[in-house]
Amino acid sequence: MEKRIIFATGNEHKMVEIRMILADLGLPILSMKEAGIDVDVVEDGTTFEENALIKATTIAKLAPDDVVLADDSGLEIDYLNKEPGIYSARYAGVDTSYDIKNQMLLDRLDGVPDDKRTARFVCAIAAAFPDGSTEVVRGTMEGMIGHGIAGANGFGYDPIFFLPEYGCTSAELSPEQKNEVSHRGVGLRMMRKIMEERGR
Repeated sequence: MEKRIIFATGNEHKMVEIRMILADLGLPILSMKEAGIDVDVVEDGTTFEENALIKATTIAKLAPDDVVLADDSGLEIDYLNKEPGIYSARYAGVDTSYDIKNQMLLDRLDGVPDDKRTARFVCAIAAAFPDGSTEVVRGTMEGMIGHGIAGANGFGYDPIFFLPEYGCTSAELSPEQKNEVSHRGVGLRMMRKIMEERGR
């Protein structure tokens, strides 16, 4: 049985969410840094699923005895032809702060009515197992782009992503609430089920 899960990310915010959701698998969950893996993966896929698989299988070659999980996530805004999509992290430049990215998207949607502001967060999660097999799942969270920036709990595009059923942005949800409904939470629970069925 595998001893560890390595999650192919250096994002500490993500690691907190991942550990909360996968805690009951009972395996240590390490970031790439904690596992001593330092490699730049070229994500040249055309979908979230392809990019997640590229990451997982690349890191799995360096950690053949572990289960390697990777995700690729982003924001799709219907009015903008599903932009920024797989380029969400690189939208307006990798080093551009999310305050600027969020404001740019709000500006691009200026005057657009609510019924055309529909959007979703997408998270594809890929697993590469020691036997060479892989699995990929997709989680989504539907909502809309709000008219301003609100909330301090989230990261990335959370402060402009409005959830009508909660009456607030995903950055205004508590971490527990967000894990219940978030695209990453949905995807991680789907992957957790697969891993439990496989006996890890």
